[in-house]
Formats: sequence, structure tokens, C-alpha cells
Amino acid sequence: MQKHKINLLFVDDEDRFLESMTRLLEARDFNVVAVNRGEKAIEAARNHPVDIALVDLKMPGIDGEETLRALKKEHQWMEIVILTGHGSIDSAVECTKNGAYLYLQKPCDLEELLEALKNAYKKRVMNKNAIEEKRMNELLRVSQSSSPRDILKRLKEIDAG
Repeated sequence: MQKHKINLLFVDDEDRFLESMTRLLEARDFNVVAVNRGEKAIEAARNHPVDIALVDLKMPGIDGEETLRALKKEHQWMEIVILTGHGSIDSAVECTKNGAYLYLQKPCDLEELLEALKNAYKKRVMNKNAIEEKRMNELLRVSQSSSPRDILKRLKEIDAG
């Protein structure tokens, strides 16, 4: 895995969606560990460096909510975005209570997803390094011309110390 890329754990039981999204995310400078079950996600997070996770809600075996709880319990700084086609207000509230950074509905616009992942990673870096948002924005030198890819690279540099 390359050090300047964000390590993303992607969990979805729809294999075709998992494969196509993995290709799109890798083309946008993410190192993606893609698995199709919650059990595999928990194991993958133990064996690979993971910065953020993108987790489907409805899966056979360990579902997204249980996967979320297990990942947050074992990985304090990991931020998790829930992506689902079967969402409800109740499940969104429950996931948020259990530590989900964001809850997105499928189908989701790719740019919206990338923005959510960027912001989840920014939150991870801020929390892990105890950086307040104003200082983080100064460190990033966020401007209208910065691309999400440039911002993610800068966040990774800040995270690496």
C-alpha cells in the first residue's frame, strides 16, 4: 500500500457494486480493501491499516450496524460512513448513536460520496491529532481551487506527522 493514499475499507454484499466502486475509488487515490461481509470487514481491519470505512447496512451475517459497532470498538480513530439502499430514519439515528460519521442513501452521487469520505478522513485526522477545525483548515490551506484529491493528500501528510 502506498503511504500517501487513504486506506479505505469498503464493505458491501453486492459484488458487482463492490467491484465497480472499488475501481472508481482506487482511481481517486484510495487504497481499497474490499470485502463482501461484515465478518470479513472486522478481520480485514485487524490485518490492514484502515483510515476510514464505507459500510453497507443490509448484509447477510453480521449487518452494517453490528459491523459499525465492532469496528468502532476495536479502532478508536476509524471514521465510518454507512451507505445503504434500505435505510430508514430509525436506522440512521441508531448508526449515528453507534458512531457512524455519516449515513448516505444508495444510489449516491460519486462526488457526494467523495466529499463524505474526505470529510470523514478530515474528522479522523482532527480527532486523532487533537486538532481543532480552524487549525485544520489553516493546515490544509483550503481554497476553492483545491481538489478533493489534493486535500486528501494533505490530510494524509498531516496524519503521518
